[in-house]
Amino acid sequence: MTDEIRSVDESIILQAGSCAVTILSRLGGKFSSILIEGHELLQLPLNPYALRTRTMSFEASDASGWDECLPSVGGCTVETGGGPVNIPDHGDLWRVEWSKSRGQRAGNRRQPESVTLRGNCFSLPLRVERESTLTETQKGWRLTLDYTVTNRGSEVAPWSWSAHPLFVAEARDRIVLPDSIRELSLAGGIGDRLGKGGRRLSWPVATLPDGGPTDLSLAQAADAGIGDKLFAGPLKADENWCALERPKVGLRIKVGFDPAKTPYLGIWACYGGWPERPGLKQVCAALEPSTAAVDSLAETGPWSLKLAPGASFEWPMVVDFERM
Repeated sequence: MTDEIRSVDESIILQAGSCAVTILSRLGGKFSSILIEGHELLQLPLNPYALRTRTMSFEASDASGWDECLPSVGGCTVETGGGPVNIPDHGDLWRVEWSKSRGQRAGNRRQPESVTLRGNCFSLPLRVERESTLTETQKGWRLTLDYTVTNRGSEVAPWSWSAHPLFVAEARDRIVLPDSIRELSLAGGIGDRLGKGGRRLSWPVATLPDGGPTDLSLAQAADAGIGDKLFAGPLKADENWCALERPKVGLRIKVGFDPAKTPYLGIWACYGGWPERPGLKQVCAALEPSTAAVDSLAETGPWSLKLAPGASFEWPMVVDFERM
């Protein structure tokens, strides 16, 4: 084993019964695997794991698993009190080593498996702490996440966050949203198959630019060539969940969040459409609670957030893996 491979393979494993969650602290605190009864629930690497740089594109990395996007999803330039700041593709956090701030606890019914990691941004003076706890439940398993972002600098700092869990999907799996959500906004997509960004689309059955229908909730086969990014929100208090149903593996992945803290939901539905280059493609449905309705921090709106020096912001996220 080379020194480089050894350096990225320092894993933390949370175990609850037949569910194992693997975290790679040196690769941005990435959840690299969620394995349940032999079924891998996260997108496998498109490229070999390697340490990231501050300027590489996301597609040049392994582009797999579950990363955290902060302070922006899209690469952009934002103005701050200290001048313009360049934020790279998918943000800072997936590029840097995270440190363990508290020890991992042995897992049992009284004391679940838990670990807390911290990552520091470099484009803006922001620190993120994430506590991850895995427990066994009556229906299956629960991964509970508690986040805190803190401004360590002397100037007000803009920021946004999006979870980036790339859940494996196969044809006929289904994305489920609360019944009250009937419309999504289109951020963009491969080949503009749904039209140009900014278009409003009905959910779950939308109208294609040629007038034909498409069921956005149904996952497609790996050769479909689809890659669409959609947003729902701002969401109401009872619109605090979404799910991916995987009948072939007998699991329902339900993502819960607090719309008062993270009022938007991004959906990246990729069925062989990305990356747009030769080689392996993503085949996944990413359910992404988010603070913003857009990917770029430079695009401001009612979702825009700022942190005063020394201030912090906290938010939760819960993922239930339920037997169907």
